[in-house]
Amino acid sequence: MVLENIRVVLVGTSHPGNIGGAARAMKNMGLSQLVLVDPQEFPSDEAVARASGATDILQGAQVVGALEEALVGCRLVLGTSARDRHIPWPMLEPRECGVTACEQARQGAQVALVFGREYAGLTNEELQRCHYHVHIPSDPAFSSLNLAAAVQVLAYEVRMAWLASEGQPIKQVSVAEEGDEPVMADELESFYRHLEQALVEIGFLDPLRPRHLMSRLRRLYGRSSVSRLEMNILRGILTETIKAARGEHHKREKADV
Repeated sequence: MVLENIRVVLVGTSHPGNIGGAARAMKNMGLSQLVLVDPQEFPSDEAVARASGATDILQGAQVVGALEEALVGCRLVLGTSARDRHIPWPMLEPRECGVTACEQARQGAQVALVFGREYAGLTNEELQRCHYHVHIPSDPAFSSLNLAAAVQVLAYEVRMAWLASEGQPIKQVSVAEEGDEPVMADELESFYRHLEQALVEIGFLDPLRPRHLMSRLRRLYGRSSVSRLEMNILRGILTETIKAARGEHHKREKADV
């Protein structure tokens, strides 16, 4: 089922009542996967009270220590953002978010809708783990949305997109060869660590003055829909680049002689 492939991720929630309110909003719209990243208080009687019958969502919630754990297996990550950022990122409105999430989920992909802390939202580093940022266009004069309300808005748009697509033929993506499917979020994170290591090894990236290089590279690869086959090629190139920077190729040639 499409909606079962879409998870709601709440990061650093400080008020347990908001977790319950988010669970209620999810159940209203047919979503069932809830992941909590380092919540300050959970489980909680207040969360149960605010859930108003959506206790099954709370009971099935997964609690993890870091956002990276919450995104394991996800092909598409959509992060909510209310602030302008120094580095522009691909943005979606809530309606576009719902359509995009459903399109990917219908193809069998795991999709994450990520929501930040009540007082500060997601950090820049956390937002850079997202393929798209989602901005809810509230009134600038009173733009702050309650966490559960924000979940309700995006969950509603997901449901509307799902209802609109029911009964319509879905275009199948042809797989030209094994490994052509897109990489998951956790695989992409491993690649970024590998890439950063290689750039440091060859002297292209100064770890003491990184500026925005990795952020810009994340944006580049994040919008490229890299496949597993392509990722394997890139990782292979990085491995050989590191070996060359360390002179290991030269040592091997001498040994062969």
